Amino acid sequence: MAKLLDYKVNNGINNMKIDLENLEEAVKNRREEPVIRFYGWQPACVSLGRNQSCENINIEYCRENNIDIVKRITGGRALLHDDEVTYSFICPVNFLKNGESVISSYKEISAAIIDGLKHLDIKLEFGNKKKAKTSHEYCMLLSTGADLCFNGKKIIGSAQYRKQGYILQHGSVLFSYNKEKTEKIFNEQIQKDSITCINEINNSLNRNDIIYALKEGFKNYFSISYTHT
Repeated sequence: MAKLLDYKVNNGINNMKIDLENLEEAVKNRREEPVIRFYGWQPACVSLGRNQSCENINIEYCRENNIDIVKRITGGRALLHDDEVTYSFICPVNFLKNGESVISSYKEISAAIIDGLKHLDIKLEFGNKKKAKTSHEYCMLLSTGADLCFNGKKIIGSAQYRKQGYILQHGSVLFSYNKEKTEKIFNEQIQKDSITCINEINNSLNRNDIIYALKEGFKNYFSISYTHT
């Protein structure tokens, strides 16, 4: 059975530590089915991609406003984690139909998210591979063929890491975003026509709605059952 860790809020360091520990536990025990986790962030946190520096981050602003900065084990660009639901999906490469391919595995995991959010009448599509005009490449301003968008605007950004035949993919579902705060952190303009969030699509939805939809999407798409921890 797939292992499901229900939604909890942690600080940035502990969130990244838990994801890594779950991956290492899956590798050690050669888990055959996924480990799925949902979580939030308190305080707000900027996560940097595995190979990304913090030279373009306004560290002083983050310090003054109690915003943590952490390093992810996964790749990709910097992201502000604030008002969102984050998912983590860990599985062996051979659990997926095309797990050996990075792009195909992204799309396969993301397809389960698409199926889940259909239950809330949120119809997502894959990105169009168009790069937004951004000097520092804030994650949510970049759209690749594996990212998820709503009406052409990015709403879910994901990143991936692989270890000994296992995949860790985690990603952020934006509930809302603070344009002014984000611009100050990343020292660049945020293009509103490139980003959207759950509150803009349907402000009657809450976190439990999103988490339930994601759980159902993973369960039905991959034909799995859950054991809760």
